[in-house]
Amino acid sequence: MKYVYFLFMILFAVSCKTEPKPIKNVSVGGALGTTYSIIYLSNTVLDFEQEIDSVFTAVNASLSTYIPDSDISRINKGDTTVVADDMFQDVFELSKEVHKTTKGYFDPTVGTLVNAWGFGPGKQISLDSTKVDSLLTYVGFDKVGIGPGRSVKKSDPNIYFDFNAVAKGYAIDRLGVMLHQKGIDDYLIEVGGEIVAKGENSIKGKPWVVGVEDPQVKAGRTPKLLVQLKDRALASSGNYRKFRVDSLTGKKYVHTIDPKTGYTKNSNVLGVTIIASSCAKADAYATAFMAMDLDDSIKLLVAQNELEAYIIFLDLEGNVQEFMTDEFKKMVLN
Repeated sequence: MKYVYFLFMILFAVSCKTEPKPIKNVSVGGALGTTYSIIYLSNTVLDFEQEIDSVFTAVNASLSTYIPDSDISRINKGDTTVVADDMFQDVFELSKEVHKTTKGYFDPTVGTLVNAWGFGPGKQISLDSTKVDSLLTYVGFDKVGIGPGRSVKKSDPNIYFDFNAVAKGYAIDRLGVMLHQKGIDDYLIEVGGEIVAKGENSIKGKPWVVGVEDPQVKAGRTPKLLVQLKDRALASSGNYRKFRVDSLTGKKYVHTIDPKTGYTKNSNVLGVTIIASSCAKADAYATAFMAMDLDDSIKLLVAQNELEAYIIFLDLEGNVQEFMTDEFKKMVLN
């Protein structure tokens, strides 16, 4: 009996040593014009602040239209000597894919109009139908490409790239790659409300739980519902925060630009949340579905099996309604 007891104690000690309790490491700060919060679990105390800053710096250097000497800013100014780096190419190819799937409703060449309507770093101008039509000649993803030597081609020098509808999601994906390379299997990355969840919350032994923001709450951030995420990304889009009101006319202009018409789009869709394999992809489709008609968005979602979606909209009587894909429903906490 003493021998059995002694053996049990040895096995118990070995078990305790091989399965240490995970440590919760947290990094918070500001980047990309918003805030971020990153939780990564490990067996030891870690600090990846420097590596996190490096990822944001690299993404900004390639894709930020708010940094005058970034690659994208130089391309927009007509610098033909810029060599597209891996980040620019990744975002370009994904944008090309989503542009095709959404039949042109996702289009990063809409940047000239984004500026003109007052939602970009460029100069806002007074617009009428004639000016909008003239600016539309600079919109079209079929008018751009990446040529030999990674040079970026534009059919017109006035074409202005704006990858802001996908760059934040892409930055989150790159943060995930960095953590994976560091040997981290369980983490939750949130930047400005967009999320990548890997593994699980092993401290609690449960999946990561995140909130989907209620688009009808004007002050603060209130979750409409909670979902469980594992090895998935989530991004939301809506016009409930990004809009401006003309000081003279009182007219409200939302940040969603319809690349087909050139006008801002006040639709019956209040908010779109997409779950996908990458945050860049979720980000891009959430933006596209805000520009598309609701019926077309639902048809696209029903016809594929890659994206999960939750759409809040107003019906013809002004009542709030919801559309949710079947797999999304399974992730919702009741």
